Amino acid sequence: MKVSVGFVLSALSLGVLATPMPSPQVPPVSVASLGGSDVLSSSFAVTRVSMAEVRQRKEKVRSNARQAGAFATNAYSSIAAVNKCTSGKAASTYSCSNIDMHGFLSHQAMGSSTREGNDIWGWTAPNGREFGVVGQTDGVAFVEVLSDGSVKYWGRLPTQTVSAIWRDMKVIDGYAYIGAESRNHGLQVFDLRKLLTLTAAKTFSIKTDLTNFHSGFTNSHNIVANEATKMIYAVGSNKCSGGLYMLDVTNPASPVYKGCAGGDGYVHDAQCVVYTGPTTAYKGKEICFGFNEDTLTIYDMSNKASVKVISRTTYAGAAYTHQGWIADAGMNYLLSDDELDEQENTAVKGNAKTSTYIWDIKNLAAPKLTGIYLSQTKSIDHNLYVVDGKAYMSNYASGLRIVDVSSVNSDPTGASFREVGYFDVYPEDDAKPVNDFYGAWSVYPYFKSGYILINSIERGVFSVKYTGA
Repeated sequence: MKVSVGFVLSALSLGVLATPMPSPQVPPVSVASLGGSDVLSSSFAVTRVSMAEVRQRKEKVRSNARQAGAFATNAYSSIAAVNKCTSGKAASTYSCSNIDMHGFLSHQAMGSSTREGNDIWGWTAPNGREFGVVGQTDGVAFVEVLSDGSVKYWGRLPTQTVSAIWRDMKVIDGYAYIGAESRNHGLQVFDLRKLLTLTAAKTFSIKTDLTNFHSGFTNSHNIVANEATKMIYAVGSNKCSGGLYMLDVTNPASPVYKGCAGGDGYVHDAQCVVYTGPTTAYKGKEICFGFNEDTLTIYDMSNKASVKVISRTTYAGAAYTHQGWIADAGMNYLLSDDELDEQENTAVKGNAKTSTYIWDIKNLAAPKLTGIYLSQTKSIDHNLYVVDGKAYMSNYASGLRIVDVSSVNSDPTGASFREVGYFDVYPEDDAKPVNDFYGAWSVYPYFKSGYILINSIERGVFSVKYTGA
């Protein structure tokens, strides 16, 4: 059961946390706070925003963008040449620092009739070729990042039913698992090795080219993958109260339903790992960190028939707990983003710039909020991934921001974090930054080559490379 932030804080003012009695498998919500009226916004007690309202806000922004011609035919030209970041600009258009642009393909050039983008993931073939799976409202496009960083279009897989603003995908062992907020879309399973033998771009068939189509749920908001356990979790679906819908994909041609983890209701996104952190009782077990609208919820997934919710923790300033990632190899800390705290001005008093929450997760039963990293830029944060001490953040209208978070163990307040590079894919707001849903939806920073893919809502896919230390 969800508890509003306002409700939690009202209870706290009485010295108790008066939450409805949870089931035996679901602990009560605790509240993490940095404390101090100088830190927290006086408006943080506003009830968290529901997914329905988030959806309405985004659909309104998207409708306005369509009317303004942001997705018009031939609005953007593809770029194959390298454009170095010089005097703060790449290709004379994109604001940047320590990141060069190596290629760009528009959504139109990638076969999309709607020309609108969303999420992105990647795959490295056994022979080292690097591919991106580029989400679009009407399907996914397949691109290859070539040795010079340019991007080649190899084809697409259409949506299973109708178009949707939200489409998500992950990859395990060369198979892409694709879900969407489309009615009856289910889960598409596609063998990416089909790309290795292509000599020309191809539109694949949803009837004959899928390895499997799983119809156990209709729509989903995000797809979560744990490569180590061969598990796919659909979250925000029409099943499991929107919680973790579990599929064993050891055999991609025949995914096996393993049950629901709906004890804390709607899960917006999650990271699932085989735990190697300091909480001894959970070492070697599969743990999922859920970002559940108003809480960081931690699950013990080791018994799929009886998933245990280890803890549920909200925080002062919560507006919409969106996504996050473990920040260090020791699994001591985690970073999370709140998609609406910048719009609602709930994170830090008087601040509307991007805020990233820093969590001490050394005790999985009692996570602690240790700090908030404040960007110097005004924009909403969306997705972030941490690789070797650097957080790669897709912050909507301010684009890709790379933040050095390697100091998190020595200084978990975030005061030592520093932005080391950025590439802004939405130049329209350079003169007057906006806190709205334009620009970079997500990034993929895991290629060995160092090339990073950014999927822009309006434009297409960018291939960029960090040039700093």
